[in-house]
Amino acid sequence: MGDVQSRATAGVVAVLVGLAAVAWAITAKQALDMGSMVSGLGQVGARMPNDMAAPLFMGMWLGMMAAMMLPTVAPMVLAHRMVVRGRGEGWLPTAGFVAGYLVVWTVIGVVPLLAFLGFRNLVDPAPAWVAPLGGLVLVAAGIYQFTPWKGACLKACRSPLNFIMTHDFGRGSRGAALAGASHGAWCLGCCWALMSVLVVVGLMNLVWMVALSLVFLLEKNWRYGVAVSRVAGVTVGLLGVVVLAQPQLLGLLAGVHV
Repeated sequence: MGDVQSRATAGVVAVLVGLAAVAWAITAKQALDMGSMVSGLGQVGARMPNDMAAPLFMGMWLGMMAAMMLPTVAPMVLAHRMVVRGRGEGWLPTAGFVAGYLVVWTVIGVVPLLAFLGFRNLVDPAPAWVAPLGGLVLVAAGIYQFTPWKGACLKACRSPLNFIMTHDFGRGSRGAALAGASHGAWCLGCCWALMSVLVVVGLMNLVWMVALSLVFLLEKNWRYGVAVSRVAGVTVGLLGVVVLAQPQLLGLLAGVHV
């Protein structure tokens, strides 16, 4: 029985890591292809306008979310898998759970899409409001890390089995998809503020994507995850203050030589 459980666990982890690896490869290629184009507020005035179509943006966003978030939810998926296996169900509910989770992150991609459409074609010189707006976004993201809402969402993400047992929507793929979407909503509540940093530094900024992915992984799954969350909040908030005081430094955060 233990060997069967171990193989099932290894299988789930392998699939999630494999999907994330493919998503990272696709995301990295897209980032390199668009390296000379604007993808964040900090790049306005220093890079070419970006003519990416909305459907392509949403596909890119889904790939980014799969790359960044799937490794962080492996314990949650494993907890769900354990419950459905106990009911004698196959793999479809597990796939449904992951699909429901990704649907939430895909839908929320409309928000960065609207932001992207608003600044992607701004040209040199960058409008005076760009740097202050970027600084305020960073400060707000940092402050959110210390709010009760962040704490509640992070607690839910750090308690996989308890979450699954208290968000059971019944048997089958439909119930699993609803459970996955429910977790996706809590995960969104946990991560949206730091994710908004990408709107400032570049939606296709690989350095920041990797850094944020590591923060999300650690804050959800490491014993000192709450401390990681707060350190990230202080760091991002202070960077926002620096940008508000010295607007010309926003470009450095976005990988632009100033």
